[in-house]
Amino acid sequence: MPLSIIVAMSENNVIGCGGELPWHISEDLQRFKKLTMGHYLVMGRKTWDSIGRPLPGRTSIVITRDAGYMAKGALVAEDLDDALELSQEDKEVFVVGGAQIYALALPRASRLYMTRVHIVAEGDTYFPELNWGDWSLVQDKGVVTTSDQGLEYSFLVYERELTWSPEASEGSRGAPGAR
Repeated sequence: MPLSIIVAMSENNVIGCGGELPWHISEDLQRFKKLTMGHYLVMGRKTWDSIGRPLPGRTSIVITRDAGYMAKGALVAEDLDDALELSQEDKEVFVVGGAQIYALALPRASRLYMTRVHIVAEGDTYFPELNWGDWSLVQDKGVVTTSDQGLEYSFLVYERELTWSPEASEGSRGAPGAR
């Protein structure tokens, strides 16, 4: 099962501010819905809390260290391995945030769906650093301007071949393969 990351981030890798997105791009929300419909969504507790409800047509899995945590309408996992076990029937699982969960998933992800918002944003949550040389850009729709706020953004898709193994990620971020 491919593990995919889906994220919207600014030019300076900001993905959040105070538990919210620092922008509103209707087209990005529509793309998110289209890509993730019918799939499992893996997220951290803070992301779950910011969404506030299960998203229709998708199965949410919340990763938390709180063994007693209850997420009404979602599955709860103690770590990424548990989340992937719960979602093993899906043909593509989507990691939807936040920063800590992205960092856990990056060594195992083979696809990255990015909405690059062409601004330098103020924020308190950043997408983790990654080696862009390991990733190949496979789709770029070009720069578009939002219909409602005039923000410029690009829909990008990156892929990479993985040589991930559980042993490789023990105590490290893993060693992704090169193309």
